[in-house]
Amino acid sequence: MDFRLTGELLEVQALAAQLFSTLGDSGKVWTELGRTGLLGLALPEQYGGAGLGMDAACVLLEEQGRTVAAAPLWPHIVAGLILARHASVDDVLAGVADGTVRLTVALEEYGSADAGAPACRATPSPYRNASGPWQLTGVKAVVPAPEGTGFVLVSANAEDGPGLYLVTNNELTWEPAPTTSLEPAQDLVLEATPALRIGGSQTLAEVVRWSRLAVAALQIGVADGALRLAADYVRDRRQFGRSIGSFQSVQHQLADCWTEIDAMHLTLWQALTFDTDEQHPDRAALVAAWWCGQAGLDVVHRVQHVHGGIGVDIDYPVHRHFLWGKQLAATFGGPEAALQELGELIVSEGLDR
Repeated sequence: MDFRLTGELLEVQALAAQLFSTLGDSGKVWTELGRTGLLGLALPEQYGGAGLGMDAACVLLEEQGRTVAAAPLWPHIVAGLILARHASVDDVLAGVADGTVRLTVALEEYGSADAGAPACRATPSPYRNASGPWQLTGVKAVVPAPEGTGFVLVSANAEDGPGLYLVTNNELTWEPAPTTSLEPAQDLVLEATPALRIGGSQTLAEVVRWSRLAVAALQIGVADGALRLAADYVRDRRQFGRSIGSFQSVQHQLADCWTEIDAMHLTLWQALTFDTDEQHPDRAALVAAWWCGQAGLDVVHRVQHVHGGIGVDIDYPVHRHFLWGKQLAATFGGPEAALQELGELIVSEGLDR
């Protein structure tokens, strides 16, 4: 397979790199992402997007990860794609590409690593009001970036099985949820909350798969950004009269990091290719989730080790890569949960033959 970026994606990469490196964590990032069209890259053209799909979204997210720029990108992009594909909510989608309408996803719960089997309950509403013909009850864990969000995609279980629902962020109950990365997140408490059903188990599987790919892309960027910081550090840091980058033990550790990042790239782009071709997309996404979760965690640990004491100094940027890498690796239950789900999927596919 040829995983080289197309001309369009190279342009996306260059624009995103310039924007994130220039603006960093300033409050202008979200506005500029909308103004430059980067927020709408994946959306179909009818909703003001570029129609480039998950490929472009992952290129954008990788660049964000390199600079650990604070912006609630991945849940907004994934939710927008799902709504464009499965829902008739043109009034919502009209503002997604320019960022005037913000979206997020609530897919995780405490006590279960299986995002495809939510404990949150969905029941038909006795009122059938305009806010939605369904009611949701339960707690969704560590919902990313809820502040300023207009709508939330929520996974829940109904009598006919799991599905995906849309709720309006209007008088919802939120509770604090500390994160390792220190990025904003909150628990969502649902009590007979009105909701609109977007789709059933297949739609839920799709949003979970795309979320895994988005997080994997972000993790690749975080790991690659950390490795670049380490390369600069070991070149300039001197010990015993020479650069520590000349020590074989240091070279081996960073070489392992480079190899793992290369494997992360391979599994992600293979999963994106299979997602488009519909050839075992869930299996490929789980492989990418495991590789990027485990290898991403290994890389940020090695990089911090190579930096020594300065690696935990909050005045030095590599600590943010470490925290982000830890947080991303724990998403959806972490690499262990992805590996277990992958094994169960392979077994089930074998039994079906």
